[in-house]
Amino acid sequence: QVQLVESGGGLVQPGGSLRLSCAFSGSIFSANAMGWYRQAPGKERDLVARITYGGSTNYANSVKGRFTISRDNAKNTVYLQMNSLKPEDTAVYYCNTWPLYYSRSDFLWGQGTQVTVSS
Repeated sequence: QVQLVESGGGLVQPGGSLRLSCAFSGSIFSANAMGWYRQAPGKERDLVARITYGGSTNYANSVKGRFTISRDNAKNTVYLQMNSLKPEDTAVYYCNTWPLYYSRSDFLWGQGTQVTVSS
């Protein structure tokens, strides 16, 4: 059964931190790279950070130096540590494979977790 459960979002002041978690299950995720994506109101869903099964990482320029992606392969969980948060980081955050396997019948998105950065 394919499942994606994102958690850890919330309301935080500018400069604050949050740690997001994503628990996943299903063959679509087996040994694949994973990514965190975000979608702000009225905007497209964009890749924020990605990590290979072996732990190599890559970040969008807008979050480089502030966000850290990690994963625990034994727990089928990927994390996103977000520091020095800015109002422009406000969005719903999702995890999924990288790249996205749209053509697979078991492709889906989780419910996401809302991150709001505001004073």
